[in-house]
Amino acid sequence: SWADLMILAGNVALESMGFKTFGFAGGRADVWEPEQDVDWGSETKWLDDERYSGDRELRGHLGAVQMGLIYVNPEGPNGKPDPVAAARDIRETFRRMAMNDEETVALIAGGHTFGKTHGAGDAALVGAEPEGAGIEAQGLGWSSKYATGIAGDAITSGLEVTWTTTPTKWSNNFFDNLFDYEWELTKSPAGANQWTPKGGAGADTVPDAHNASKRHAPAMLTTDLSLRFDPAYEKISRRFHQHPDQFADAFARAWFKLTHRDMGPVVRYLGPLVPKEELIWQDPIPAIDHELVSEQDIAALKAKILATGLSVSELVSTAWASASTFRGSDKRGGANGARIRLEPQKDWDVNQPAQLSKVLEKLEAIQKEFNAAQSGDKKVSLADLVVLGGVAAVEKAAKDGGHEMKVPFTPGRMDASQEQTDVESFAALEPKVDGFRNYARGKLPMSVEAMLVDRAQLLTLTAPEMTVLVGGLRVLGANAGGSKHGVFTDKPGTLTNDFFVNLLSMATIWGPAAGSEPGSDEVYEARDRKTKAVKWTGTRADLIFGSHAQLRAFAEVYGSADAKQKFVKDFVKAWTKVMNLDRFEIAAK
Repeated sequence: SWADLMILAGNVALESMGFKTFGFAGGRADVWEPEQDVDWGSETKWLDDERYSGDRELRGHLGAVQMGLIYVNPEGPNGKPDPVAAARDIRETFRRMAMNDEETVALIAGGHTFGKTHGAGDAALVGAEPEGAGIEAQGLGWSSKYATGIAGDAITSGLEVTWTTTPTKWSNNFFDNLFDYEWELTKSPAGANQWTPKGGAGADTVPDAHNASKRHAPAMLTTDLSLRFDPAYEKISRRFHQHPDQFADAFARAWFKLTHRDMGPVVRYLGPLVPKEELIWQDPIPAIDHELVSEQDIAALKAKILATGLSVSELVSTAWASASTFRGSDKRGGANGARIRLEPQKDWDVNQPAQLSKVLEKLEAIQKEFNAAQSGDKKVSLADLVVLGGVAAVEKAAKDGGHEMKVPFTPGRMDASQEQTDVESFAALEPKVDGFRNYARGKLPMSVEAMLVDRAQLLTLTAPEMTVLVGGLRVLGANAGGSKHGVFTDKPGTLTNDFFVNLLSMATIWGPAAGSEPGSDEVYEARDRKTKAVKWTGTRADLIFGSHAQLRAFAEVYGSADAKQKFVKDFVKAWTKVMNLDRFEIAAK
């Protein structure tokens, strides 16, 4: 793919300059249209920063510090050349990329061991970007009126910085220069804030990128000096300066992480250069080391699970909590690994820790009993049992509603350990809002219904799949905390299309509930048109299926008198999809 080629080209470039990379994996896909699901921020102008509140608190899910930047402003916060203040921005942005301080220092220093920035002249002389240029530009934007506009006359960032004396070779010279010189603020030819050695030190030590007869002094960005003047970054930087081998290893690993972070587990990696070492940020899961359960075993295990007395609601809620952590954006989360039983997931409020502990205790007892009874190496994992519990519950709920259904189940999940789980990194997967479970807490970045669509997108669901899952999960009792909002049925725990029938019924009229407040606590109530008695309560994540024209069309299909069987079949299909989202080894077959 082009995506693979771009990363491989970066590795080849590093290797051509004498650097030993950590490895490379193929398997990235190319997309051919802009991704419309990305929230770049609310700003309408480049470099605006409405994303902050209070004491420079960056809005929840954004990463870049200003609109239009990739990471941080290299001149400092909002262009203010303060290395210490810049360190705060660096640390927050790289933390949101799951990079610790050592990885951050390695990436900045390693990346700035090579090459230069470009700010040869006034940025006002650079033309519009490709999409803003005229049709005659044929997609080639940023046409420059400054001299030749290329090579030594190039203007991109507006900064004119070369960090090292060997900008086309791997070295430790970035740290040599960072610590050997004292730095003073200056301006680039384009007027940007940057730093040069005091007193003219270092003059003529850096080669020009385009003219062999020219030499320069080294220069630094404000964000480079953060690695010296932030106490934590400085400690790491001085260690890397004194131990170049540690620096090289740290950069190789951090570069590999940066370029492979969104590929998911190692099972998705392709090619002969895949590193053999298991890395915790890859969310490792043990390889299958035992015989898997048979169809006969599966049937017996389902019977044992239902015999525990656990309710349909408890089993469905637990299976959904485990599987629905999956994110299609970076292929993290999912039921494989059974991390639902580990920190931090076991303590998430949305997962109802007390109920979760009860369910897991009974499933673990079944697991131990089954595994102990086997004469060979056959075993069942808890990860499989969590999903199988949901399968058994859905089958029972369908049968209770008059529909005999066999929900597909493929064993082969394994159980990860706490040591294989990066607690801080997994904390980012905790849902603050989950419309599938009618859960919302605190101040929301957007409406409840928009957050429902966002979660459906992360689960790679279509609009009909999202619709049928919400309707099914409501009547099965999967709401967090046992909430009755959206449970539009008098037969909870039975898989029926009652959610849609009653939502769309003309026998009721909807209005705001008494004391309801906009936001996460917004609640509505359905009153009988004749008696005015309250019949149901619901949230925006419920009412959107009657309000939004497209979603209402799906709801009307599932709420029809002849749709009972279609609803159950479609629910089972969508349910199975979510349960298997992280089963990449199945998808590859």
